[in-house]
Amino acid sequence: MTSIESVVAAARRLDGVARVTPLLESPFINELAGRRVLVKAECLQHTGSFKFRGAWSALSALDSAIRSRGVLAYSSGNHAQAIALAARMHGVPAVIIMPADAPALKIDNTRALGAEVVLYDRDTESREALGEALERDRGLTLVRPYDEPLVIAGQGTVGLEIARQAEEFGITEADVLVCCGGGGLTAGISLALAARAPGLRPRPCEPAGFDDTTRSLAAGRRVGNEPGARSICDAIVTPMPGALTFPILQRHCGPGLVVSDDEALRAMAVAFSRLKLVLEPGGAVALAAALCRSQAIDGDVVIVVASGGNVDSALYQLALSTA
Repeated sequence: MTSIESVVAAARRLDGVARVTPLLESPFINELAGRRVLVKAECLQHTGSFKFRGAWSALSALDSAIRSRGVLAYSSGNHAQAIALAARMHGVPAVIIMPADAPALKIDNTRALGAEVVLYDRDTESREALGEALERDRGLTLVRPYDEPLVIAGQGTVGLEIARQAEEFGITEADVLVCCGGGGLTAGISLALAARAPGLRPRPCEPAGFDDTTRSLAAGRRVGNEPGARSICDAIVTPMPGALTFPILQRHCGPGLVVSDDEALRAMAVAFSRLKLVLEPGGAVALAAALCRSQAIDGDVVIVVASGGNVDSALYQLALSTA
């Protein structure tokens, strides 16, 4: 199981490799939110999202003989790009299974980073079945996008940085809003904050229609999303919380927050106009919650994790048109 010790070990492996991303503030956003908002800009991380942390954490911990045979991942894009870059930096092959309807930018970037991309139809094919066949036939090692202890540990380094940066800001109590899909980032941050800054309470943020973590926390058990649901927040669209991540979320998280796709688009426009940050919809839901769910947030300060910025130009233009 992932622990604070494994998060600290991941931080040592990531030292000098991952970027320490800034905690940013805008008086304009503070006014809109009605409280102080500090934005952890993980969209500035390598490959444009926090996912690089977990990818490097996992690959760097593999036995070199196993790693040399190559790695496998399935992802709609951000984990894909992160694994592709981490594999290239280690000099090993990577095969990434991606849905055919994933954003073209993410597919193109994954290929450009040197990975072999295998596309599948998410309505008629199983990525897990494809992955099992590739593991068996090619001797690859699967690195799961969130339900993997080494990945959770790597994502937890975001929480270590938040704890340190919040202390520098003189902040000891705040809700920490985290964009949440399968829960790897939220779980890792939760472990780090529980150990290093217990006054900072993580809260998962999700798009409407994919609020499985919010509903699972309320129900006390894992529940899934309705089949056929759709959202522009592709980066955090998962069937249900992870088997490994959910118990961590139960121990450490406050109630979840849910926003609409339109609210995510408006948050993208605010991030651009006030912080000059490029966010994708899934990376903007935590900021959208800070702006649009203020009545459900406690305290005078909120910390927001802006988890990713890999967005196609057409969708970004749509977001900016909402400003």
